[in-house]
Amino acid sequence: MKVNSTLGIIFSDAYSDAVSDLTALRTMASVPFGGRYRFIDFPLSNMVNCGITKVGVITKSNFQSLMDHIGTGKPWDLSRKTDGLFLLPPFSLKEGVYSGKMQALTYISNFIRTSREEYVVLYDANIVCSTNLGRMIDEHIASGADMTIAYREGRIPMLENVLHLALDADERVTKVTVPAKPEKAEGVFGVNILVMKKALLERLINEADAENFTDFERDVIMRNQDRLNIRGWRINDYCAVIDSLQTYYDANMDLLKRETRASLFKAKHPVYTKINDDMPSNYGLGSHVTNSVVADGCIIEGTVENCVLFRGVRIGKDAVVRDSIIMQGSIVGEKSKLRSVIIDKHTAISAGKELSGDPTYPIYIGKKLVI
Repeated sequence: MKVNSTLGIIFSDAYSDAVSDLTALRTMASVPFGGRYRFIDFPLSNMVNCGITKVGVITKSNFQSLMDHIGTGKPWDLSRKTDGLFLLPPFSLKEGVYSGKMQALTYISNFIRTSREEYVVLYDANIVCSTNLGRMIDEHIASGADMTIAYREGRIPMLENVLHLALDADERVTKVTVPAKPEKAEGVFGVNILVMKKALLERLINEADAENFTDFERDVIMRNQDRLNIRGWRINDYCAVIDSLQTYYDANMDLLKRETRASLFKAKHPVYTKINDDMPSNYGLGSHVTNSVVADGCIIEGTVENCVLFRGVRIGKDAVVRDSIIMQGSIVGEKSKLRSVIIDKHTAISAGKELSGDPTYPIYIGKKLVI
C-alpha cells in the first residue's frame, strides 16, 4: 500500500452555486450535515483512514467557517510538525482569484511540486460517502492506469462538467463526454474522486497553463482521453453527490435509514469532526420523538418526527416538527408547526408559526433570522 506516499487535495468550493442558499455565507466544504458534521469531514476522514498524512484544501470565498471548523486539523490527526493540513489560498498575486479548477491547480502548483508524495488524490467537497480510499489507490497502482476515476451508476447529478463515462468489462474507460449543459439522465458518471501520479498531474497542469485552459474535466480529462489509460473504480457504498437543495435534504433524510447510517459510519472507518462537548439532549415531559437524528445539547418539549436536529436546537412546548432539518442553535417556539423545512443556524421561529413545505420541495430559512 502506497497511501502514505499519496497527497490529498480537496476543492472546498466545488459546485457551491448548486446550493447557493446554503453557501451564501460559507463554502461548500463547511455546509452542515447530519446533525454534527460538515461536508469536508467525509473527504478528510476517508483520506486519514487510509493513511494519507498530507492534505491541501483549496479555498476560494466565504471560508471563515471552514477555517473555524478544521482549525489545525487535530480531530483528523493532521496537526503535525511534518506534513499535515494545509489551507491553500484562492488567488495569484498577478491574476487574482482563480477561475475554474484547472487554474486553481495552477495557482497551487508550487505546493504540489514541493510535496514528496508520488501519487495524488483530487477530491470535491460535495460528495457524502465513506469509502475505502486506500483500496482505490492500491487498485489504481496495480492496474498500471494513468488515472483512476471513482464512479457511480444512476441519476446523473445536475451539475456542470460532470463526467459521463463508458467502461468496458475490465473497468477501462472507453469514452468520456461532458455535456454542454446539465441534463436529466441516468447512466455512469464520475463523482470527482481521482487518483493519478503526481508527475502526471504536474505535466497536465503545465500543458493546460500553456494553452490557457481552465476547465479540468473538459479541457484536460476529455481532451486527453485517447492519450491516457483511464480506469474506473466503482463506489459500492452509500454515496450522495450534492447538486441542489433537494439532494441536500434527501441526503440528510437518508440518515434516518439504518442501512445508510451503517454505510456512512463504519466502526473501522470512522468519520471524524470537530469536537464540541455539550450536555446530553433533554427530553421534557410530554415530548415525543420518533425516527430522528438528534445531536447533543438539544432541549425538546414538543413533537419531533423524521427529523435531523443539530447541536443545541430547542423545540418548544406543544410544537410539532416533521420531516425537517434544524441546524445548530436554532429555536422553534411553542405551538409552532413545521413540515419539510430546512432551518439554518441560530434562527428563531416564533411561537404559533406554521411553515410547510413538501419532501419534494423543502422550504429553506436562512441563518440568524427571526420568523
